[in-house]
This record gives sequence, structure tokens and C-alpha cells, in this order.
Amino acid sequence: MTNECIVLAGGLGTRLRSAVADKPKCMAPIGDKPFLYFLLQYLHQQGIEHVVLSLGYLSEQVISWCRQTPLPLRISFSVEQEPLGTGGGIVHALPLLEGDKVFIVNGDTFFDVDLQAMAAFNATQHCPLTLALKPMQQFDRYGSIELGPQNKILAFREKQYCDQGLINGGIYFTSASFLNSLCLPVKFSFEQAVLEPQGAAGQINGHISDTYFIDIGIPEDYSKAIHHFTKL
Repeated sequence: MTNECIVLAGGLGTRLRSAVADKPKCMAPIGDKPFLYFLLQYLHQQGIEHVVLSLGYLSEQVISWCRQTPLPLRISFSVEQEPLGTGGGIVHALPLLEGDKVFIVNGDTFFDVDLQAMAAFNATQHCPLTLALKPMQQFDRYGSIELGPQNKILAFREKQYCDQGLINGGIYFTSASFLNSLCLPVKFSFEQAVLEPQGAAGQINGHISDTYFIDIGIPEDYSKAIHHFTKL
């Protein structure tokens, strides 16, 4: 069972500034707790024991909260001294892992995926990278995914209105050895440098999960997250 996860929480959160002006997105308040609290609780329930937080913008707020809060899993901190992009943040965090297999999740997204089922699916498909996909209807905020046989990802489509389709849910399952084998630069976009070329090469498959999904990157969806989690 894979029990390690990198949480990407280093972004600037510019689209959320009107609602959360002085905090990194993962620390956006949900009642009296930050969004990160609910994400870490989910990861613990999914069997994750060690989380590497990939941090940048206002990282000291996240580190201080983690050190003052009793949490059910071990936390390591990978702090960027300058913005490295989504991919650079992942590679910077890899040396803090204790094993090879790892989940990667976005720190501003909650997607209630069965992580161990996703890892088991990956093992049967012999792909070095599996991406969690969320079925969605009537959307234009996200790009869509084209799937082929055996759920192989054929293409990542640009953002445009779709009546229905599959989106990238922001959860990945892969290995440090695979990412290190790609000889990636220090700063790069994970989407452009890894997902798009590896998808075109038939190296990524999609694990579909029609479960609760929210991305708090914009004020409207942040408000939806507050409503959802404060009811729990």
C-alpha cells in the first residue's frame, strides 16, 4: 500500500485574493480550520502516513499551523526559495520521500478519490502515471480529457465549454524514479512538460471517480467548499 503523498501548496492564489487576501490558498478558512485540515484528514483516512508539503508563498503560515496542530500523519516541508512551477515544486519535494511510489495532490482541491483503488488500477495497467478524472457537466473552467482503450489518455483539450466530459481532478499516482528518469529542469510546468508529452506517448491512464470534487481557486467555489465542509 502506498502511504506517501506530495501536496502542492506553493501557489500565489491570485484569483482568490478578493476572498482570502493574506493567506496561501491551502490556509483559506473553513469555519475555524484551514482548508488544508480537511485535505490532511482525507489523506489520513485514505491510508496516507507521510505527507510532503510543497510550499512557497507565505510558507511560514503553513509550517507554523502544522507544528501547532495535532495531526494524524507525519509532515515534511519542501520550501521553494523562488517559484518553480507546478512541476518544479514536485521534483523539489521528491528527495523528502521515504519510498518510490507516491500520490500527488493539489493543495487547493478536494477530490474524494479512493486512493488505494487508484493505485491498484495503476498496477494492472502498467502505466508509470495515473491521473484521477472527474466526470463533469456543463463546464468551461477546466480543460477536458480524451480517453482511449484501457482508459489510456489520448489528449488534453484546451478550456472551452463542454456539455459533459472528464476533467483532470488534480490527483496523480506515479513514482519518484519515473519522474527522475525524465531529466526535468528545475523550473517547469507539470502539465506542459510531463502530462502532455507523456499522454501523447501513451504513458498515462485515467482513473475515473464520480465523487465529491471542489477546487477553491475562485471565490465562488471557495464559498461552496465552506458550505460543504461546515455541514460535516
